[in-house]
Amino acid sequence: MPSADRLAALALTAFVLIAIPGPSVLFVVSRSVTLGRRAGLATVVGNATGIYVQAIAVAIGIGSIVERSVAVFEVIKLAGAAYLVFLGIQAFRARRRLAAAFDPLTPPKSGGRLVRDGFVVGVTNPKAIVIFTAILPQFADPAAGHVPLQLLVFGLIFVLIALVSDGMWALAAGTARQWLVNSPRRLEAVGGAGAIVMIGLGLRLAVSGRKD
Repeated sequence: MPSADRLAALALTAFVLIAIPGPSVLFVVSRSVTLGRRAGLATVVGNATGIYVQAIAVAIGIGSIVERSVAVFEVIKLAGAAYLVFLGIQAFRARRRLAAAFDPLTPPKSGGRLVRDGFVVGVTNPKAIVIFTAILPQFADPAAGHVPLQLLVFGLIFVLIALVSDGMWALAAGTARQWLVNSPRRLEAVGGAGAIVMIGLGLRLAVSGRKD
């Protein structure tokens, strides 16, 4: 395995990259504000799982194909963008019913569904694709052997850091929603804003290009 210095450098690099808000962070914040901390944390778990699938793909060689193929990259990027737009449209249409989420008599949303939504956003996140295919492999040490295993470890380190960072975003955003409880008008505005954020994010991903 790589030296402790390489792993420390990797962890620092991952932290800096994760700290820059991207599709995952914005999606988590949107879900936490509109649905609460539980939904935000479930989204974080699903998102991290989806991102680690990308790390596994890189480790077994698929990542290099994505890195070289504009067509494959575009398919993955557009799939993620379309899903975000779809979720945003759903949220916008349901914004007037957002107050029901605070009703103790209303059954909570399925944790499995929240995790699934986060997973889809994570597994199609183009920012993570670029990181795993262009940055993480640079920390591998061929002399140490088992490069695919090294990449799996690197991906796990990245995901663990993302879990902590995104979890903090989810808790902070979920806590901020409490002042909205007594105002349906505020809830509708926040629900609509969150939906617009998701739609805008999806459209931005769709038109963003590869830098190669």
